[in-house]
Amino acid sequence: MIDEKTLLDSSILIVDDNPTNIVLLENILERKGYENYTSTADPRTVVPLNAEEHFDLILLDIRMPHMSGIEVLEALKEQIKDEFLPVLVLTAQTDEKTRQEALEAGATDFLTKPFQFWEVLLRIKNMLESRYYYKQQVERGDILEAEVRRRTKAIRETQLEVVQRLGRAGEFRDNQTGAHVMRVSKVAEIIARGMGFDDEACEIILYASPMHDVGKIAIPDSILLKPGPLTPEEWEIMKSHSAVGGEIMGDHPSEVIWAASQIARYHHERWDGQGYPEGLKGDVIPIFARITAISDVFDALTSARPYKTACPMDEAVEYIKKESGKHFDPRVVNVFLNCLSEIFAVREEFPDD
Repeated sequence: MIDEKTLLDSSILIVDDNPTNIVLLENILERKGYENYTSTADPRTVVPLNAEEHFDLILLDIRMPHMSGIEVLEALKEQIKDEFLPVLVLTAQTDEKTRQEALEAGATDFLTKPFQFWEVLLRIKNMLESRYYYKQQVERGDILEAEVRRRTKAIRETQLEVVQRLGRAGEFRDNQTGAHVMRVSKVAEIIARGMGFDDEACEIILYASPMHDVGKIAIPDSILLKPGPLTPEEWEIMKSHSAVGGEIMGDHPSEVIWAASQIARYHHERWDGQGYPEGLKGDVIPIFARITAISDVFDALTSARPYKTACPMDEAVEYIKKESGKHFDPRVVNVFLNCLSEIFAVREEFPDD
């Protein structure tokens, strides 16, 4: 139930070109205890008045000069389209056409002149209660929506945390600091943004790309940490980490996990079709994998490993240029080159030591 104080505090607008009717309605409201009301004899003022006061109820005459009640209702439509503002139409006409026009224009109910004291108050009470019940439902809906957003955010954050930690687990096998996955993800995000991806897509690649080498979990230390060149047999085992990574991530409906699966499986494919594990070529390679491929190779070139020293940044950039159209998607290479200042800053922010 809506308490009486709430109802009596409601903001009410009376619109009637007849001063006698206005005085009568004001007296009825005052005797009941309503004090927060406004009156106007000029229907042209209704829209600006409601914009300023946000009334809870409008008592509206139909036959008025300058604007009819029907025209006022039409003018109010855009202003009140997202809320329930009850309008009680005041009319001495009871013909079906007038009622139909008023209802089609947005009237909520009718009050027939001459007014009956009890009927005026009951209709006002019923309409105000309807408004407050509507507002309560909207507030409950907002609260529920906020709770759904909060829980969805918590679930997403949990997913992202799992993805990041799993990515770090794979990377710790041959890079104890884990900075490589951070740099790869940041650079991949920079490239994606430079290619015009929206915020959601950029966030997805930011959180999915750290999973690119999760399949290393399955590679024996004797191969993964070998300080010298790998034998052909060992190299085949090493290459299996891509397919294994895709299998680890699986085919999950989560956008981040799905993207991580695509990246893990295909980030070693080449634009010219000479990559692995499937020998995909050109645009057939998922775009997130193409972006991550450049980010991963660039960072690998500029990082020290047990089997190699770090390559200078300018030499790594030249390698990326040279491999455009062969190893890498030329469009992604162009964006990479346009974002070098940001990319260099990422290495400064996340050093291996």
